[in-house]
Amino acid sequence: MSDPYFQKLFAERIGGASYGKGTEIYKFEKIKRAKRRSLAEHPERKLIDFGIGENDEMADPSVRRVMAEEINRPANRGYADNGIVEFKQAVARFMARQFGVELDPDGEINHCIGSKTALAMLPAALINPGDVTLMTVPGYPVAGTHTKYYGGEIHRLPLLAENDFFPDLDSIPADIRRRAKLLVLNYPNSPTGRVATPEFYGRVVRFARENEIVVVQDAAHLMLSYGDPPLSFLQVPGARDVGVEVYSLSKGWNMIGWRLGWVCGHRRLVQAFADIKDNSDSGQFIAIQRAAVAALDDDAIPRRVREKYQRRLTKLVAMLRRCGFQCQMPGGSYFLYTLSPKSAGGVAFDTAEAASQYLITEHSISTVPWDDAGRFLRFSVTYEAADEAAEDALMAETQSRLASCDFAF
Repeated sequence: MSDPYFQKLFAERIGGASYGKGTEIYKFEKIKRAKRRSLAEHPERKLIDFGIGENDEMADPSVRRVMAEEINRPANRGYADNGIVEFKQAVARFMARQFGVELDPDGEINHCIGSKTALAMLPAALINPGDVTLMTVPGYPVAGTHTKYYGGEIHRLPLLAENDFFPDLDSIPADIRRRAKLLVLNYPNSPTGRVATPEFYGRVVRFARENEIVVVQDAAHLMLSYGDPPLSFLQVPGARDVGVEVYSLSKGWNMIGWRLGWVCGHRRLVQAFADIKDNSDSGQFIAIQRAAVAALDDDAIPRRVREKYQRRLTKLVAMLRRCGFQCQMPGGSYFLYTLSPKSAGGVAFDTAEAASQYLITEHSISTVPWDDAGRFLRFSVTYEAADEAAEDALMAETQSRLASCDFAF
């Protein structure tokens, strides 16, 4: 079959004339294929899926009730553009109540159709060809992908265990710092589970000022912080002068598919985001924004979500430690990032991906491998379980399968 006439017209940013002809398989596709094979070859063995990266529960009933009411209101039928004032005011109340951060709803807050879209749009406001975005790895690649779309470059900052999963800002070469315009952070970090500290954010603010770099802090998992209270980047002195923080209602409020979040921080940066957004979408459905107001005004919702995932993580850590894993409770997120075994039962693993494939094919246990900064496996506690008894049964079944593996680390 010959190529279509437009094959040569594809933009270089997505592969140019070679678009659609690559044979490389992305790791998540490899996981999907291995899961299908495991289910086909072992229909008698339930797949235990620790690879899912989205909440397993619906939004709170109180939020869904508001949505049910608002969806039938004619006033909500139109374009939302850059958001309704009631949502921005609810965000301002939340930020003041939760973090002591006072924001002007009219200028320092703007809604987004999920944090992913915000991270995709923000590079458009700053990146020209040859500019650099500093990205932590492992991490969420969207801002880096769009940086490359605009002709920019990515400088990767590995999150190493020996650095407590913080980026080493001092390691950035001088020529990279001169060309850098964006530093993208994500704390609590996905997938490492590390939470930020005031000291770390203080270093980030100084680094941004000294090198004239804009900070984008992705706070998608912020309400899933364990131990110390959640820490907003904007709580740190000077942070609002150097950047913005991006929030999502997905993780902390069980509103994954609702696609709603916000960008807040420096007024000029929020304005730039709003201008880009105004030329990219027409806003999220107003009924969703009004339902989100109810969610943001109810502090019990994120508290319940946090308690659930903290409980599940505590059980997971205890079970894996009994099976030989060297892991500890993460500071935040619903992910456990732990060293990958080097072998199991004499079968050697050169990479975390090899270990992940072994667990799926031989034991029907799905995890996500990361080999970007050491060999690690990511376990998610977003598996489906109706109650605590079901959680305990899942842990027991997992332990029974892992107990025979004879892992070496």
